[in-house]
Amino acid sequence: MRVDVHNHVMPESALRMLREDPTYGVTLDGRRWTGGLHVDFEIVPSFVEPGPKLAELASKGLEAAVVSVAPPLFYYHLDAELAGEPMARAVNRGLAEFCAEAPDRLRWLATVPMQDPQRAVAVLEDAVEAGCVGVEIGTSVDGRRLDEPAFGPFWAAAERLQLPVTLHPAYCERIPALAPYYLENVLGFPFETTIAIERLIISGVLDRHPDLRIVLVHGGGYLPYQAGRLRHARAVRPELAHAPSDPSAYRDRLYFDIVTHDPAALTYLIEWAGADRVVMGTDLPFDMATPEPMRLLEAAASGPAVEAVAERNPAALYGFPVG
Repeated sequence: MRVDVHNHVMPESALRMLREDPTYGVTLDGRRWTGGLHVDFEIVPSFVEPGPKLAELASKGLEAAVVSVAPPLFYYHLDAELAGEPMARAVNRGLAEFCAEAPDRLRWLATVPMQDPQRAVAVLEDAVEAGCVGVEIGTSVDGRRLDEPAFGPFWAAAERLQLPVTLHPAYCERIPALAPYYLENVLGFPFETTIAIERLIISGVLDRHPDLRIVLVHGGGYLPYQAGRLRHARAVRPELAHAPSDPSAYRDRLYFDIVTHDPAALTYLIEWAGADRVVMGTDLPFDMATPEPMRLLEAAASGPAVEAVAERNPAALYGFPVG
């Protein structure tokens, strides 16, 4: 079964909260999203309905998906008790209901109010009881970084619960040069992923939690292509004297989706990480999604590698049957 592990949903339970509560700062005109921390966009049917979601997957040569909430619904910048936790619980409830329509083909990642790590743990534990198979979090928590000690309880819980953690770019650093031309997404998103994972490695979070499994979207950002630079800096810079000597040594703790939009880049990623560490992903139904994911994969790899990326690896992470 070919499984997409980077696929977004916006549950009706969450959209209802946006319509009813101005705290979230979003206007929904029909299916048009305006406001919040995202550019305006259309909420197409595959964001909210299982039938169109499965049809969209089939049109891409895929059969199943692990769905996660769209990052505009993280709401880490709002009060956790009054807005963050209620939204996370509404999202998780909606994702569970969405996937219940096709449980053999749809599974879901929880979202949690990361601005309050203790609340995040409680929401995550409840999501496990409701059937989540992993958790998706932002690369930044409204400017706070995931390696900060305050987030230790979350990482301990994810490890204890044996949940893969997907890092998705969110709350990107404001760099004026990225403001025009949609570059905050085009360049900023991969940069955010790189910052997050390199800090988790450097700070020792991955060493303190050796059973964590991390999924990096958008091909892992720049890590696969610039890990050597960090390794060199570790050898020559006193600021990194206590960091692990080689970030590449953590490849067997990480998974990378295929959203590179370039066969040569994906070929290198598979060679660098190993075919057993790369997973099918699309970013559907956003407009930055890979338009022909199987064609991209088959242009970059062949034979057993294609099977591993599209079927075997997602099955190992999220419990889908192989074949």
